[in-house]
Amino acid sequence: MRAVVCEELGSVVVKEAGPVEPGPGQVVIAVEAAGVNYVDALFVHGRYQIKPEPPFVPGGEAAGTVVAAGAGSAPEPGTRVLAMCGLGAFAERIAVPAAAAVPIPDRLDAARAATFAQSYCTGLFGLRERAGLKAGETVLVLGAGGGVGLAAVQVAVALGARVLAGASSAAKREAALAAGAEAVVDTSAEDVKSAARAWSDGGVDVVYDPVGGALADPALRALREGGRHVVIGFASGDIPSLPLNQVLLRNRAVVGVDWGAWQMADPAGQRALLGELLELVADGRLDPVAPRTEPLGSAGPVLDDLLGRRVVGKVALIP
Repeated sequence: MRAVVCEELGSVVVKEAGPVEPGPGQVVIAVEAAGVNYVDALFVHGRYQIKPEPPFVPGGEAAGTVVAAGAGSAPEPGTRVLAMCGLGAFAERIAVPAAAAVPIPDRLDAARAATFAQSYCTGLFGLRERAGLKAGETVLVLGAGGGVGLAAVQVAVALGARVLAGASSAAKREAALAAGAEAVVDTSAEDVKSAARAWSDGGVDVVYDPVGGALADPALRALREGGRHVVIGFASGDIPSLPLNQVLLRNRAVVGVDWGAWQMADPAGQRALLGELLELVADGRLDPVAPRTEPLGSAGPVLDDLLGRRVVGKVALIP
């Protein structure tokens, strides 16, 4: 079995690894695709708050077919599933707790299934559960051409909201429009605050911000009365300091979203959230964007591209 291994921080190699067998309460998945996320690059470079000791196999999302199950474990061999595993997904086979292997709808292929859970769960948890987004409201999505941003665009539209997508390149803005955004703003050249206020007739209801940095302040100022600035992450590399007088004015709120911590603390709530999203896919109300696919051997360059914000949408590694 081949796997991508981080033997020392900052780099990965593809190596032969030992066979994978299911333990009690586990299933083994033949991985058909592994989703690559920004957090995987942070793990490899030792820049995340959780710091696994090398050597380790990165990758938190996989999709494929169950090929073996421990005693009494379900789903049964032959079932198509996705799994969130934290680490280990960049491999040909992976053993996960049976509860982590979630059957997927027929309309969801392996590559899209492997790039679905983290981004779309963050979107629904952040927009609805944390920000209280309602149908008819307006949302400014920053970083809208990346995987997290495109998922937020689709989730917001599915919830009945109107979306202004902010992205730094023409390709990313085109991807956001294809995902359902009503309009776009060039965050590399335009005044985000002015553009958002003009589009929304005075201010947006919600800002969805996975970028941080210099965009956070103008986005905060683009909020209308009672607006909510949803903090997802800091893909720009800079954690901003927001002016609290702008939070006080017009009764705005800044809302933190740590979906990862929530889903570990409330596994039943997470199962319900993911189940709801998969139902939206099965019903055709969500159509996850097809990722770019690359072989396992391209894991290093793909992780570097994510850190450099050169990826449009998502990337899946295909063993």
